[in-house]
Amino acid sequence: MRTLEIGKNDAGQRLDKFLTKKFKNLPKSLMYKYIRKKCIKLNGNKCDIDVRLNAGDILTFYIKDEFFEHTEDKYDFLKAPVKIDIIYEDDNIMLLNKKPGLIVHPDENYHFDSLIARVQHYLYDKGEYDPKDEQSFAPALVNRIDRNTGGIVIAAKTAEALRILNQKLKDREIEKLYLCMAVGIFKKKEDLLTAYLEKNEKQNRVYISEKPTQDSKIIKTKYRVLAEKDNFSLVEVDLLTGRTHQIRAHFAYIGHPLLGDGKYGKNEINRKMGFKWQALYSYKLTFKFMTDSGVLEYLNGRTFTAPEVWFEKIF
Repeated sequence: MRTLEIGKNDAGQRLDKFLTKKFKNLPKSLMYKYIRKKCIKLNGNKCDIDVRLNAGDILTFYIKDEFFEHTEDKYDFLKAPVKIDIIYEDDNIMLLNKKPGLIVHPDENYHFDSLIARVQHYLYDKGEYDPKDEQSFAPALVNRIDRNTGGIVIAAKTAEALRILNQKLKDREIEKLYLCMAVGIFKKKEDLLTAYLEKNEKQNRVYISEKPTQDSKIIKTKYRVLAEKDNFSLVEVDLLTGRTHQIRAHFAYIGHPLLGDGKYGKNEINRKMGFKWQALYSYKLTFKFMTDSGVLEYLNGRTFTAPEVWFEKIF
């Protein structure tokens, strides 16, 4: 028999979700059998798989020792550099200025340097995160940005902050504005564009059309031209829908591809200008909470801006 106390970063989860994270080598079918046969109890009683855990709850296990895997003291995230650009940090969150070229999470061509690995390494060095002290939680990113795009990424340092921010992002209570450098001069200096986007997974690209298709989704892209120079436009964009490659594909569709975009842009112009990355940056973030935000209420109404956007200085 073994016991385990639920900590604050584990509270609020369903029992089966928690067990899946905690016991990575425990087959789900066997886990459900253990719960059904009362080999896993909550506060000494039989429990259901969907019961929500609270801080201080005690789980009792009558299962094989082999499922209590030993946690190694060597962690992959320690192989990543600690170099991160922090815009803002408190006890609950971090706002990071991700530079183009860095992936946010390890991809299929796995290597150890990613934004989340750098964050975890940084917090480990500060003494604010140690996997040995956690049952199922690790600091996590709330939003994502493509490798070749830069901008503000939110990291949650606690499970409670992560749950709140994930819901706020889903409910569009976090406003993100983008800056981009587009080819050409816009006839309309401010507009709301509407079209339909269809994603091709095999090609890793999207296609835009005026009319809906069976697999397309509507997109809405609001923009405002801030400056113009030498047949290029500096544009602020508000994504009213957040689809894959939306800004890049939508602007290319209306004849204003982003500079440096090798997938949807014009390579001849890209080579001439010498842009290594696409000129797109998630540069401003505002917390606009309309519903209860719990421990993060102090962030409501606050706006954060990236200190430097690499292509903005051209204008």
